Amino acid sequence: MPLILISGYPSSGKTHRTTQLIANFTTRINHSNTPRIQRLTIHHISDDALSLPRTVYATARSEKDARATLSSAIKRVLTRDTIVIADAPNYIKGFRYQLYCEAKAVQTPSCVVHVGTSAEKCRELHASSTNPYENEVFENLIFRYEEPNGMNRWDSPLFTIPFEDPDPPYDEIWEAMVGSDGSKPKVVRPNAATVLKPAAEQNYLYELDRTTSEVIGLITAWLGDHPGEGGGEVSVQGSEQTISLPLNAPSLPQLQRLRRQFIGLNRQHSLSKSRIRDLFVDYLNDSFQT
Repeated sequence: MPLILISGYPSSGKTHRTTQLIANFTTRINHSNTPRIQRLTIHHISDDALSLPRTVYATARSEKDARATLSSAIKRVLTRDTIVIADAPNYIKGFRYQLYCEAKAVQTPSCVVHVGTSAEKCRELHASSTNPYENEVFENLIFRYEEPNGMNRWDSPLFTIPFEDPDPPYDEIWEAMVGSDGSKPKVVRPNAATVLKPAAEQNYLYELDRTTSEVIGLITAWLGDHPGEGGGEVSVQGSEQTISLPLNAPSLPQLQRLRRQFIGLNRQHSLSKSRIRDLFVDYLNDSFQT
């Protein structure tokens, strides 16, 4: 069954929306006459449930470890017979992409529920919170928030809930994740980018590092030949695809960050070495569209 990622600013009401979804979906399961639906279980995974204090977002290292803990918890329960609701900031698009891949690997759908509370309202709610973030951490999380974009496959389908709406769009989310009557499971076919398999090919990590470095080198060379230009097409030797650069030319630190994210996503899950180049180009093009 599906993975539902709850995303939003800190103190936006993510846990409140999660509680609403759990109550509604539990009622649907309990009153269903469909055996497959009756077997469903709901897993609520959150920072609080994993005993992750809000101080983990104060440093890059502790935040990275917290995301790893969240990801591991999700993977342990993500099957076709569970509805997993990840109630966490989920504000980094690279992390949402990683979890999208995990869901697709077990051939189950995923979606993103964006709790669309404004930053100003979140500050107001945070001021009265019984478990607040440090102010600097709170503002930093808002500043770094990468809003979901339904045009990205890892953020689709995307359901945005304005603060003023009393309820989430229960029917739409249930239909997208389970189906109207639930008699047949929604099965997602994995592709080469998300089929996770043990690293078997010799020198895989070397090839992953070398190939991604070469692609970044092609982009920087093109940018060097076209200073100040953006929106160009970069040919990649050994690939039928081209890299479509954004209008605002990416900086080298931005490119290296995307490279590190791709390597991090695929370090433990071996891709075919012959596919690394194409998949990295695809990853860059998706990232440049946001």
